[in-house]
Amino acid sequence: MTDAARTGAPGGSPRGTRAARTPHGRQAAVVPPPRAGSGGAGRGQRGATYTKERPWRAPEARRSNALHAGAWWLWALGLATAASRTTNPLLLGLVVGVAGYVVAARRTEAPWARSYGAFVKLGLFVVGLRLLFSVLLGSPIPGAHVLFTLPEVPLPAWAQGIRLGGRVTAEQLVFAFYDGAKLATLLICVGAANALANPARLLKSLPAALYEAGVAVVVAMTFAPNMVADVARLRTARRLRGRPTGGVRAVLQIGLPVLEGALERSVAVAASMDARGYGRTAQVPRGVRHTTNALTLGGLLGMCAGTYGLLAAEGAAFGLPLLGIGLALALAGLRLGGRRSVRTRYRPDRWGVRAWLVAGSGAAVAALLVHAGSVDPEGLRPGVVPLVAPGLPLWPAAAVLIGLLPAFVAPVPSLSSEETSR
Repeated sequence: MTDAARTGAPGGSPRGTRAARTPHGRQAAVVPPPRAGSGGAGRGQRGATYTKERPWRAPEARRSNALHAGAWWLWALGLATAASRTTNPLLLGLVVGVAGYVVAARRTEAPWARSYGAFVKLGLFVVGLRLLFSVLLGSPIPGAHVLFTLPEVPLPAWAQGIRLGGRVTAEQLVFAFYDGAKLATLLICVGAANALANPARLLKSLPAALYEAGVAVVVAMTFAPNMVADVARLRTARRLRGRPTGGVRAVLQIGLPVLEGALERSVAVAASMDARGYGRTAQVPRGVRHTTNALTLGGLLGMCAGTYGLLAAEGAAFGLPLLGIGLALALAGLRLGGRRSVRTRYRPDRWGVRAWLVAGSGAAVAALLVHAGSVDPEGLRPGVVPLVAPGLPLWPAAAVLIGLLPAFVAPVPSLSSEETSR
């Protein structure tokens, strides 16, 4: 910079500006940005535009405001409970659509988030398998619309009630499709929870008494997503090398590296758990251990008896109180059992307002569909004898749409979500 530029003399840059070299060697004045709080830019320049934050919009996901992993599982379990109460294919398709929209709007780029497509394919496979079994093994559903007849294999007298082949009616295929679609929807809801909830962060939120069992569950849940990621990586590598990715030979050549990678990952997980002191327990008095076992066992038995009472027609009077007592005893047993754990939590996740909204939306869908099953059973379970087209009940469909709430209130995942996935 010349002396004229420093002093603001003619021929130099104005005072308060910086001189920069252009590609042709000339000096160009670079105007600094306006100071914060000045109320705008200098004379002759337009004021800076500021984006006003809107509190009703979901913020960008960070480590400090990431949604609790348990909220995603409660939301998915609520949708699964609603799907278990109906065989209407229109309502089941609506549940699948709600789950898919939320996954598409709020999943990250983590490896476990790519497993949703595998669960959808598994659901379609379940529907096809259920139809195949209905064709080959028959069905107890009577029908008048015979589609075709297969050769029937005669069976001995001790195998009565089972047949191979025979008539295939439209009623039995529709019934099998309804049954398979319900099971497929349950699998897809579980896949949505796997794609949205971080299993490592879910493990942090478990009670201390369930930590050992939680580790086994988390390892089991992460096996399928990691295997899907390995298969996709190997298929891409074979495609780049010009090798076929389909056929029996390609599947066999891909399967061996996938199993080898799963074994190496299991050994690495075991070594890391051993290095972190997994399995260490504190010494507690014998009376506390016996009390913990009695409370936990009694609470689980009470929950089982209460659930049976709620499901049975004549046990609804004592089912709900017994379920509440069993749940209280089980929670007390878990509280006492947590004294044996000596682990600490680093940056525990907080259950905020958005987590309540996400979990509450799933619970609302489940409660409304359970209520609809007692008010309008024909709409939730369309008949197949006689064969009629299923209709879409309006207010149960509107209740399912409540499950879309997480797509608007959950934090929006950023392009680089490594920090929020830890």
